[in-house]
Amino acid sequence: MREERSSSEIMSGDDDDDDDDHGNSMDLTVGDKTCVALPSDLPPPFSDQVLENVLENVLQFLTTRHDRNAASLVCRSWYHAEARTRRELFIGNCYAVDPARAVARFPGIRAVALKGKPRFADFGLLPQGWGGRFTPWAKAFCSSYSSVEKLHLKRMTVVDQDLFVISRYLPSFRELTLFCCDGFGTGGLAYVAENCRRLRVLDLIENDMEDDEDDDDVDWISKFPETKTCLESLVFDCVRCPVNFEALEALVARSPALLRLRVNQHVSLGQLQRLMVRAPQLTHLGTGSFRFAQAANEQVVDLNPAFVTASRSLVCLSGFRGLAPEHLPAILPACPNLTSLNFSYAEITTEQLRPIIVHCHNLQNFWVLDTVGDEGLQLVAATCKDLRELRVFPFYAREDSEGSVSDVGLQAISEGCPKLRSILYFCQRMTNAAVVSMSKNCPELVVFRLCIMDRHRPDHRTRDAMDDGFGAIVMNCKKLTRLAVSGLLTDKAFRYIGKYGKSVRTLSVAFAGDSDLGLRYVLEGCPKLQKLEIRDSPFGDLGLISGIQHYYNMRFLWMSACKLSLRGCQDVARTLPHLVVEVIRERPDEDVQNVERLYLYRSLAGPRTDAPPFVEIL
Repeated sequence: MREERSSSEIMSGDDDDDDDDHGNSMDLTVGDKTCVALPSDLPPPFSDQVLENVLENVLQFLTTRHDRNAASLVCRSWYHAEARTRRELFIGNCYAVDPARAVARFPGIRAVALKGKPRFADFGLLPQGWGGRFTPWAKAFCSSYSSVEKLHLKRMTVVDQDLFVISRYLPSFRELTLFCCDGFGTGGLAYVAENCRRLRVLDLIENDMEDDEDDDDVDWISKFPETKTCLESLVFDCVRCPVNFEALEALVARSPALLRLRVNQHVSLGQLQRLMVRAPQLTHLGTGSFRFAQAANEQVVDLNPAFVTASRSLVCLSGFRGLAPEHLPAILPACPNLTSLNFSYAEITTEQLRPIIVHCHNLQNFWVLDTVGDEGLQLVAATCKDLRELRVFPFYAREDSEGSVSDVGLQAISEGCPKLRSILYFCQRMTNAAVVSMSKNCPELVVFRLCIMDRHRPDHRTRDAMDDGFGAIVMNCKKLTRLAVSGLLTDKAFRYIGKYGKSVRTLSVAFAGDSDLGLRYVLEGCPKLQKLEIRDSPFGDLGLISGIQHYYNMRFLWMSACKLSLRGCQDVARTLPHLVVEVIRERPDEDVQNVERLYLYRSLAGPRTDAPPFVEIL
């Protein structure tokens, strides 16, 4: 069953964003068969077909991937029954399995989530043209998965022809989410809008869209059916070109089920007000540009009545690109009911935030730029007692080398928000004391990502390494599954992670560590580790080889700007022939003996066939 076990884990493993272990897993053991004589008055045993039907009916009640994976490993009959009854498929690496094999194993799939490039592609660490093409998958789905209704693609290269194929040959298709994808343009969106007559969700999030030839953008909004639509969610804030606003307004008006709408920065405040009047039922609103257009014919309107009406249903606000602070008070009527507020595109200050945040008592998710300062985070801590997720992003345009948030803001959040489960915090000044405080005050943390910018920054008060702070996080936060470490860290910190991080599944390391011993602590001490991302750290061949016994249980390992040699990588490839070991060189003149980037992942399909010249598969 080794291959079946690998297949189950690869094609339905845990997602990056699925940090909760929903449902209870169950250990099932199949013992030796025992022959028992049946009394003559008992009816004959059930046929195999009856037992299979009963089993399939029971398995339909298993809804989590964790439980289904466990069921598929009981025995061969359970393996096949689970495959026939599975309706949702998650594949965390598009190169981990051949598309034909995936569709052959799970014939009844209706929803697919598929990931392509590794996460560090978001930071420019993966050369253009590396791969992650959706085309082979689109062809496989359309030939065998006519019942597919939902597609969620992340970090994939999706061309317009792919969107044409799925919109034309999947008659039941209803939901498309593209997250951090590239390769497509407005022409592809027009195919989806025109051909998917039952479309309920079209979410385009942080994609790098292609510019159409000769700047002749397609009016894709006008391609939606002119009759009443089924749209429930329309997100297009990453689309760089203007849209036909009259067509958008008409589309919103004839979409009574529309609950989520996020528009791009070409939609002005005056136009936003018109959309809100057309859709007072919205629960999630992305505002686009939060300023009035410069056109002479656009009059300044009073936004307050629109937000008063929207406050009855609105729970999530985002956008605010090009924020004009004088218009910000217009959202005040909606603030008391908000559970999610995203200011990550708005250069908002403490004084601008103050009149808003004091009304957000029900806020659970808050994203903001570090321009808000420590004082702004203190306001959040004093008001938002139910906060579950906080993300503080850096404002790169500012030349203030020390940033605006520090250990003071983190300390305040830890003391004021005890229900916090997830935090992403960019700063340049941090102390062990603040991190230790968070570990004690927020024991329910599942995600802790502290990004101390600039290399090897110590505790800015004591000048000590940040070992004790991160050690406290893994010791006190027993539910922690995702951890990102940075700053001045020694092997001591990694010893803590290996000893106490028993639930950690994703670990990201930047500019940290002393020697290969630190990497060995992690690989040998974290039994649930699935994804390990390392950049600019002193780990080399000895650290890489120390994980030989563990790589088959991981989804991938990424290492860049470390101290790896080609020989060390070749040793791993020879020892583990069922792993794919990719050496990535951006320039032909790079030293062939030193490995700048290593991407190691498990695969049932073997080495891929579409590797570009700068990728060497060992």
